[in-house]
Amino acid sequence: MRKAGQIVARVLQELEARVRPGITTAELDRVAEELTLKMGAVPAFKGYEVAGRVYPAALCISINEEVVHGIPSRSRRLEEGDIVGLDFGVCYQGVYGDAAVTVAVGRPDEESKRLMDVARAALWAGIQEARAGNRVGDISAAIQETVEAAGFSVVRQFVGHGIGERLHEDPQVPNFGRRDRGERLVEGMALAIEPMVNAGTWEVDVLQDGWTAVTRDRRRSAHFEHSILVTANGAEVLTQL
Repeated sequence: MRKAGQIVARVLQELEARVRPGITTAELDRVAEELTLKMGAVPAFKGYEVAGRVYPAALCISINEEVVHGIPSRSRRLEEGDIVGLDFGVCYQGVYGDAAVTVAVGRPDEESKRLMDVARAALWAGIQEARAGNRVGDISAAIQETVEAAGFSVVRQFVGHGIGERLHEDPQVPNFGRRDRGERLVEGMALAIEPMVNAGTWEVDVLQDGWTAVTRDRRRSAHFEHSILVTANGAEVLTQL
């Protein structure tokens, strides 16, 4: 899983470097898949099936009001001032890694910059609570407290998750909740912690493609994620270079 996590981190690093006005989301998807295959892994999302719907790409690219699961397209080009969520996972020798970042295209407006800063801070607040003896609710509460103190909201329809020999495993890791609630964290447990933070309402809608989730009020959203390993001394971040 450490190796899988490093592959995810390297792909996301390369994608961040390529984000610029004019590039298509399909081009970023192509780069992600090619790099992954070169490193001996396979994309985790491509072909992933939920309720009979099959995800068609290697990378989820969610722009501005899109929260998660945006589908790459040859006709969609990034524009100056956009914020773009890059969510990516791989399978390497039978185990998974999963991470996400939100980056600005050029110079974002002040609210978008603050939204990304708060979402990133919420991820690290959650990671700080991921140690043996704590509970899932300690992670959830730390994320929610960080986000709501800044005047933003956390998405409730989509949550973090366990990860290992499958991309999505138990337990679920909500981005909202109460401390000292939920499953007890034990050493060796692997989790994907992923705050999805909205500028306005926490409510989302799923578009007709069956995948792309957007904020109900169409204000912007930011998404950050790391796969981590729970240890007695805290969290080891697997998807960080």
